[in-house]
Formats: sequence, C-alpha cells, structure tokens
Amino acid sequence: MAIKNQELSRRSFCKGSAVTALGAVAFLTLGSKPAEAADKMPQKEVAYQDSPKGQQECDKCKLFQPPNACSAVDGKISPSGWCRLFQPKG
Repeated sequence: MAIKNQELSRRSFCKGSAVTALGAVAFLTLGSKPAEAADKMPQKEVAYQDSPKGQQECDKCKLFQPPNACSAVDGKISPSGWCRLFQPKG
C-alpha cells in the first residue's frame, strides 16, 4: 500500500509540474506582447506627422524600424514622417 501512495504522489507531482511549466510558458508568451505595446507611445502624444520637419524625418532617426515602424511610437510610421522624439542617427 505504501508503494501505491508513493506512485500516486510522484504522478501527482509530475502532473502538477507539467501544468505549472505550461502556465509559465503561456504567461511569458502572452505577457511579452502587451508589455511591448505598453512601452510605445500614441502618435498623438508625440505630435507625429506624416511629413518631415526640416531635415528631420523618421528614416534618419535612431528609433525608426524599416519599413514603417518605430521602437517608441505606436502604429504605422512613414519614413518621411516626424515626431518630438526624433533622435538623429550616428
């Protein structure tokens, strides 16, 4: 009888560990995307515009991610756009 209880305990432990591991993977996978989105600012908040401001334009900015994204601003970004977060490359 003692052996049967040990088997059940091991089985319960393994099942519990598997469920915990799957839960952790799901949390990390689902949790990373909202965190990234939360880090980006809305276009309106940074005064984003689809046209450059003088010589300053998105494709000359450190934050621009070709073809049409920004590491700091949410949404579709024009390479010839501009916002207050402009940081020249190089």
